[in-house]
Order: sequence, then structure tokens, then C-alpha cells
Amino acid sequence: MGSAMSAAEHQPTEPSPLPNLASSSEALETDAANKYEAVCPHWFYCKVVDSRERWIPFSGQDSEKLENAHKSSKYCDELVVPTEGGRYDVHLKKRLRYAVYWEEDESEVRRCTWFYKGDKDNRYIPYPESFSEELEDTYMICVTLDEWKKKLESPTREIIILHNPKLMVHYHPVTTTDDWGASPTEQGRPRTVKRGVENISAEIPNGEPLQIDHLVFVVHGIGPACDIRFRSIVQCVNDFRNVSLSMLPAHFKNAQEQQQIGRVEFLPVNWHSTLHTGVDVDLERITLPSINRLRHFINDTILDVFFYNSSTYCQTIVDTVASEMNRIYLLFLERNPDFKGGVSIAGHSLGSLILFDLLTNQKCTSDGEEDKNEALCTEKELKDMGIPLGPRMKILHYLRNKSNNQNSKGQTPAAAGEGGNVKQEVPVKPTNAETSCRRLDVVTGQVSANYPQLIYKPEIFFAFGSPIGMFLTVRGVKRIDPNYSLPTCKGFFNVFHPFDPVAYRIEPMIVPDVEFDPMLLPHHKGRKRMHLELKEGLTRMSMDLKNNLLGSLRTAWQSFTRTSLPAVEAGATGDTEQVLEAEASSEKQTERKPEEPTTPVKEEPAPVNVGMLNGGHRIDYVLQEKPIESFNEYLFALQGHLCYWESEDTVLLLLKEIYQTMGIGMDQPLP
Repeated sequence: MGSAMSAAEHQPTEPSPLPNLASSSEALETDAANKYEAVCPHWFYCKVVDSRERWIPFSGQDSEKLENAHKSSKYCDELVVPTEGGRYDVHLKKRLRYAVYWEEDESEVRRCTWFYKGDKDNRYIPYPESFSEELEDTYMICVTLDEWKKKLESPTREIIILHNPKLMVHYHPVTTTDDWGASPTEQGRPRTVKRGVENISAEIPNGEPLQIDHLVFVVHGIGPACDIRFRSIVQCVNDFRNVSLSMLPAHFKNAQEQQQIGRVEFLPVNWHSTLHTGVDVDLERITLPSINRLRHFINDTILDVFFYNSSTYCQTIVDTVASEMNRIYLLFLERNPDFKGGVSIAGHSLGSLILFDLLTNQKCTSDGEEDKNEALCTEKELKDMGIPLGPRMKILHYLRNKSNNQNSKGQTPAAAGEGGNVKQEVPVKPTNAETSCRRLDVVTGQVSANYPQLIYKPEIFFAFGSPIGMFLTVRGVKRIDPNYSLPTCKGFFNVFHPFDPVAYRIEPMIVPDVEFDPMLLPHHKGRKRMHLELKEGLTRMSMDLKNNLLGSLRTAWQSFTRTSLPAVEAGATGDTEQVLEAEASSEKQTERKPEEPTTPVKEEPAPVNVGMLNGGHRIDYVLQEKPIESFNEYLFALQGHLCYWESEDTVLLLLKEIYQTMGIGMDQPLP
């Protein structure tokens, strides 16, 4: 046994080919690894969210624009690049991003190539550009020479170690002191380092179409916060715009493919900050120190309603809203000289009332006529006389009433034709006097203010969660004339959530004698929400069961009385003809099928004439509540008032109506 093993040990063996194969594969991998490819940069900007700095990537379209400008900016120090649909400008040399249409803090911009994972969340943070270049140079040397485990120290004395292309780590600076002084070490919890934006799973926006078809100004309601997350009007309108961009390919795909449409631009209008610039100091002096947060919340929000009912602050609010919309409109045209589209306006809560009051006081100059009384005694002349604002408005109001009464007295009735027959009245276009009379019904009780004029005529006015109906009623307006329309705006849509405690209807003020429901906004996916369909189905089922039960009871009663009634009648009269007639009548009664409902078939409601406020079309539109909201309407009341910014159904209504003005319809009309 031992000799056999000894012989086997001394027996010559052939060399194995495995080491040669392994060495060749390693050589191929080394050759492939030694091929260095430059990293592709992507541009980011820093934004403070919830008191934390977050680096947000520009869209691929904007990043490419910035990169091309960066390569050519060596010859231009003041190069500015418009981004995000033209709403922000980036100053390349300063590496700063500025808002164009509204006030906002500037934000830092970086050309990013290397990232490390943050310690508080899983978001990646880009290194400064200079240190990223140092990292890239070191990475290139490591790849070219295939020499790894390189260690670098960042400007903040953090340690980065490049172990291999797949493993690169970042250590927080932990200072140790020895006889030679303090030095950082790679202690602590390591954090991942990534090269290139494609390796950090960043959500890069798709970008926006360059063509702008329509412009919509959005006015906020009370307070600086516009939703349940206490976000500003700028942030909420950003959500609204993003929802609209997602709706276009889903419902206007054909028009997009045929390049008939681009996008709709939504721009916020802020009036709250201007109003509270000076009045907050006065309020602070008289505010009690107890329940401090609640009192400041009331001062910042609820008091806006009282401010608007004050002639002094109402003038400030309407001046701010109108001047801001005019300013932004002119700036928009300056930055978009090829824009040929229309303009619409939208208001949320109190903002819708502000816009309604502005629109009802616009002057229609299509006929080229002006109010003669105002030419004789203008508001400026009354102001120069030293008459206060309130009395000035009352005098002008009196002059308008007097002019309207004189014009109405001068009108003659329809003339009689030959033979004493009255000729059929031919419909005529309302005169300026008639229009003013109808306007006076709507402006009754308005706060005395000099309402400024817009420099454009809005196509459509959209009101979200609007208290217009309530304010008109409180002001003493009992009914809106069916022939009344806004002087310079053709369309008006009143959109509300069914649980919104601030929202009120408009149509019952035009047609007070008819009860009818608002129009149900269809779901953006083309059907009612499932819980609403189930609710309607259960209602129909209960009605069917009720009708069938009543029919069965009726049939049983008829069959019981069918035999007894003829016998009694025959015994009393002895007349066989009466017996036959009774049997025949009972047979006719039993011919009715028991399963048929006795209630009349529900017919489609007749179309309701809601006047000309929306060009003869419906005005009130109600959203469908979500399934969870239907459990407790009181619990979701506040959410119902703040839900419009992310509502696909609301956004789709706007897009549908806006593009209809351009003769463009959706791919498949919703029911």
C-alpha cells in the first residue's frame, strides 16, 4: 500500500490547462477595464425642502442645454440659460438659478459627475465640481494602470477610497491627535460613492414641449399655504402643471403626434405677501400673547376674508392681483415673442371671488363706446375734489344707475303691423345700457373700490372651491340675470369637491325655481369610481326588490279577491252578467306581470337653461369623491377644499375646455 502511494507520488503528471485559461480571461478583463471612458455630466440645482437641502436634477433637455452653453461659456461671462419651460434662468458663471415670474430665493447649480449617499436619507449628494474633477482624474489613473485602493481627502477633510470600479466609499472625518498633530482617518460608517448620474437611480424629468398653446394665471386663496402640506402657491401650481403634462399623452395623443398641440403654461399669482407686508406689524401690536400659534394662524389666513371686505385693503388686493397678472403677461410675451395663444384665469377659494369681482368690473370696449357720464365726471376728477374713496364709488354708482334708467326709458316697444297684429320681435344684441343693468345685479353689495382693468381678455374663468355664490347672496344678490355674461370673458366653470365646506353653487342663482344636480365630472380614466358605481347599483337593486315585493303582494291580494267578489255580487243580485263582468275585470288586473316595476321609467332629465354666464353651457361641476373619503365626509372636509392641485379630473376639464377653444378635441370623449 505504501509502495503504491510512493509510486504514484513520483509518477510524472501532465500540466493542467486551467491556469492558462484563467490567466487569459484575466488578461481580457484587464484590457477591457483599462479602457477608460469619460463620465457624462448632468446638471443639478439645490432646493431646500422641509429644512433640508436636496439636489434635484434638471430635465435631460435642460441639462443638455446647460452643458452646451457651458462648453461655449468660456467666451461669454454673462451667459444666461432659460430652463424649466422658461420659468427659471441659470447664470452659468455664478452657478445660480433665478425665478423669472415670481419672488424666490436663488439656488445653487452644479455640473455633477460624482455623488455620495447622504447620512439622513438614501438620497445622493453631488460633490463640488472641483473635487469631482479630482476624483475623475484619480479614477482615470486607476483604470488605466489597473492600480486601485487609492485614497483621497476632500476639502472638508473627508476620506474617499477607490477600492475598485464597483466599490468606492466615503468616510466622515474623524480627527485623531498624536505627537505630530491632528489627522483624519477612515473611521466611522462608510457611505457609498457613485460615478455618473446613471448609477444613482435619480428621477430625471422628461422635460416640457417648447410650444406653448395657452397661458393660465392661477390666483391663490386665503393665507400663504395652499394645501394640506402647507405649501406655497408656486409649489401647488407646479404640481398642477405636472399633472397637465401627464394628461396630454394620455388624452391628446393624436393631437400630439400630429404636432397640433404643445402644452399649457400655468403661472401663479401671489397677492398675500404684498397685503401682509405692512399690516402684520399693526396686527402684532394688538394680538394677545396667549395661544400664540393659533392667533398667528388666524392673522395669516382667516383675516384675509375680512381684509377683502374692507374698502382700503380690498383696493390693495385687487390692485395687486391685476397688476401682477398684467406684469407677468407682458414679461411672458417678451420672453415668448412667438406666442399666439389665448389666456385664461383660475382662482382657488377667495382668489376666485377676487377674480370674479375683477371680471364683473371690466369694461367691454368692443363697440368702441364709453360711458358718457363717466366722461363728464370721472373717478379721477372726484378724487381731485378731495372726495373719499367710499363716497366717490357711491357717486359713480348713482351716475351709472341714472344713465341706465334714461336709456331704458328711451326704448320703444315692438311696433304693431297692419291689421293690428303685433310683429314678431326680432332678437337684437343687448345695448351697453342693458348690459350695465344686468351687471348692476351682480355687483350689488361689492366693496367700494376702483377695480383696475386687465390688458387682455380671458378666454375662460375657472373657480376651484369657490365661495362666490355665498358672497353674492350675503351681498344681497337674489338672482343672476340669465342673459348676463362677464364683459370680457366668455366661459365660467365652477368646480368643487362634494365635501368642500367653502364651495357653493352658482346655477341655482340663475335658475332658482328648478332643482337639478351639478354636472358630475367624469373620472380621467373614463368611468365612475368603483365605489360610486357600487352605491348606485345597490340603490337600483333595493328599488327592484321593493317593486317586486309590492308586485307579489298585489298579485296575491288580487287572486284572493278574484273568487270572493263575484260570488258575493251574484248572491246579492242574481245577475249572471255582473258575474261575468267582475271576472273579466279581475282577469285584466291579473294580466299585469308581477315582475314589472310599478314606478314609471326614469327618463333622462331635460336640459336646463342656465343662462349665458358660460355661453349657455353648464357652470357647476362636482368632482367624484375617493373611496376612502366616502366613509366620513366631515373627516375629509379640509382635504376636500385643498384637493384641486393634484386632481387629474380637474386638470383634464381645464385642458378639454381650453383646447376646445382651439378646435382640438380629446382622443376619446369622456362620458
